[in-house]
Amino acid sequence: MVAVNPLVLPGVYAPQEDTDLLAGALSEETLPPAAHVLDVGTGSGALALEAARRGGRVTAVDVSRRAVYAARWNAWRAGLPLRVRRGNLFEPVHGESFDLILTNPPYVPAPGGAGRPRGSARAWDAGGDGRMVLDRICREAPAMLRPGGVLLMVHSALSDPDLTLAHLRATGLKASVTRRRRIPFGPVLRSRADWLRRRGLLSADEDDEELVVVRAELPH
Repeated sequence: MVAVNPLVLPGVYAPQEDTDLLAGALSEETLPPAAHVLDVGTGSGALALEAARRGGRVTAVDVSRRAVYAARWNAWRAGLPLRVRRGNLFEPVHGESFDLILTNPPYVPAPGGAGRPRGSARAWDAGGDGRMVLDRICREAPAMLRPGGVLLMVHSALSDPDLTLAHLRATGLKASVTRRRRIPFGPVLRSRADWLRRRGLLSADEDDEELVVVRAELPH
């Protein structure tokens, strides 16, 4: 679904199945003319550029310097306008509002409690329950949506989509899971499958995970 093979620097999250699933959800959205779009945790910029191809006025944010560089370079190569900012989640766009917010945040449960991940692990590790970043997005994104605006977020079923829906609905958004896909474990989940089983997040015979896209809309 993602149109080009972007430049991906070492330590920057490469487009994968979750990227593709979210790109599919994006393709189904009706965007207003010159829609203001925010891609949070842009990585290589793949999703931001998909929105720009749709005519959106897109801002891409990432905490990684390398991701910011890669997203800017990929936008230049694609000939698409893209405003790229470095910072932690919504901090670089404080006070702005958007018609659409896209995010493929870190969501993989990780041993070691609430310690902050470092290096490339920042792109996937999200604390013991996988919700270190998800909960903050659920708290902060609704206030940044324009009336009728939409949040599209992808994460694993291991990090409790029902809790995501509950948090978003508590802020007044209409939220539901609109896409699901099962995929084989990648290297990260294979390496911690035993730990996940001990925590009761995986059954003894599971060797794949379910990805979901959560869509939440702010009523007019």
